[in-house]
Amino acid sequence: MSELLQLLTPEGQRLHHPDYDVDISGEELRGLYRDMVLVRRLDTEAHALQRQGELGLWPPLLGQEAAQIGAGRALRPDDYAFPTYREHGVAWTRGVDPVSLLALFRGVTNGGYDPTDHGFALPTIVIGDQTLHAVGYAMGVQRDAGLDSPPGSGVISFFGDGASSQGDVNEAFVWAAVNNAPVVFFCQNNQWAISQPLSRQTRIPLYRRAEGFGCPGLRVDGNDVLAVLAITRAALDRARRGDGPSLIEAYTYRMGAHTTSDDPTRYRVETELEQWRLKDPIERVRAYLLRTGAGDRAFMDEVDQQADDMAARLRQACRDLPDPAPDAMFAHVYAEPQDLVQQEQRWWREYLGADHG
Repeated sequence: MSELLQLLTPEGQRLHHPDYDVDISGEELRGLYRDMVLVRRLDTEAHALQRQGELGLWPPLLGQEAAQIGAGRALRPDDYAFPTYREHGVAWTRGVDPVSLLALFRGVTNGGYDPTDHGFALPTIVIGDQTLHAVGYAMGVQRDAGLDSPPGSGVISFFGDGASSQGDVNEAFVWAAVNNAPVVFFCQNNQWAISQPLSRQTRIPLYRRAEGFGCPGLRVDGNDVLAVLAITRAALDRARRGDGPSLIEAYTYRMGAHTTSDDPTRYRVETELEQWRLKDPIERVRAYLLRTGAGDRAFMDEVDQQADDMAARLRQACRDLPDPAPDAMFAHVYAEPQDLVQQEQRWWREYLGADHG
């Protein structure tokens, strides 16, 4: 896999690349480590809450922390991200309260936060359609700036290897390319589209699909937070300059289930999982911090304590979330009042108030 960009090996050895690199301080590196540890704890805590009956569903991100934190920290405040249902790490970097994510999967809200406050759209359940939303938004950014001016801000859309086979995603590639939209397509190739392996999606590396649409494609070690940060920064800078879209394939692995309703032991073998455990994104940063002296065990103990404190807060906050009123589902369907929705709401209220005995 010679085309794979890597700046930090699984053993924690620092590499450099002539075109894509990062000059990162010890403080910044410790921040990336903290991000990944806290996001992993958020993920494992939410998984436990689902098993305890507190959440209806949870899509784990275990193993994909570097891909999400690296990409999320490459974003500027005026950039905009369009996620799938698994980008809890990107949400973290955009300042979204994790309790808002828990509220969504608990079923007490249809959103939980204002996307414009964070430059982070609501999670998308329908596979791949967020790529079209991202291209439309990017074309709006482009036109607000003027077609002859660089847009100044970038847009990024996240999706998985399975979604790359969806018509929506390929249509988004076409629209972005022909309109030179300032968007980065970020594919987290975690090897499994639920129970279907990557071989069922493509016969070539996914990043090479970009060639057919006339835009650059890049492949990065998705378990290397430094490489992901470097390559995403470069792609976003390209978009902001007005040089058009690009595709990043973050080559990573889903260590857990597709969602909490999935049993991955039915379709993949333990030896495959063990191979990827040796490439753990957090452990390689931990090794590098200790080797270079940029972080010591006292710092790591402090981060672990922060993770414990956050987990306790999330558990209590999740259980304290109030149940919505039965007719709350009608409140935010449209931005303005709509006759049919109001009619349905009245019917629902009458139904709830009737005697069905």
